[in-house]
Amino acid sequence: MGRDFREEDTWRVFRIMAEFVEGFEELSKLGPAVTIFGSSRVKPGSHIYEMARETAKLLVGAGYAIITGGGPGIMEAANRGACEAGGGSVGLNIELPTEQKLNPYVKKGLSFRYFFARKVMFIKYGRAFVIFPGGFGTLDEFFEAVTLIQTRRIGRFPVVLFGSEYWGSLLSWMREELLGPGYISPEDLEIFRIVDSPQDVVDSVEGFYREI
Repeated sequence: MGRDFREEDTWRVFRIMAEFVEGFEELSKLGPAVTIFGSSRVKPGSHIYEMARETAKLLVGAGYAIITGGGPGIMEAANRGACEAGGGSVGLNIELPTEQKLNPYVKKGLSFRYFFARKVMFIKYGRAFVIFPGGFGTLDEFFEAVTLIQTRRIGRFPVVLFGSEYWGSLLSWMREELLGPGYISPEDLEIFRIVDSPQDVVDSVEGFYREI
């Protein structure tokens, strides 16, 4: 098992700097891109896998490259769709104790030791986040994005959740347990939207940028 980064020597700051420098240099040449998140446990051929694959194809057709975490599941589906459509396909891999390898559809791959450096790349170079069903990591990326937008640490950008069956109960909980007692404002629930088709994803992203 890898060492806890909290126990590492201060010179590790140079490794962190190197991850930022490499990421900035490589991704600055990418052009407009959309970041797609979702579970690594989704199997090829499943409905949600195929939806992610088709979504990536349509986004490439609309002029975007695709960025993912580079692993299997939804990430593989999105990179696969991007490749099949002839577009840019980027994977930002994270080094884990249980090794995650880049999927075979990644054209440009970068490896990160630190989650926070990787997150900066997702945010900085993705003009939109498309978030498919997933586990803790997927939820972390969603809440990170909406928190940054809510607190105005970054400018607003499209955050699109795919699958009302999966996300609907979370939205209901937010309305009841967050909005009801006043922990969030009504406009905070407008930071993101839920859709159910690949074309709706593209329409949401394109519509956002037509309006600004």
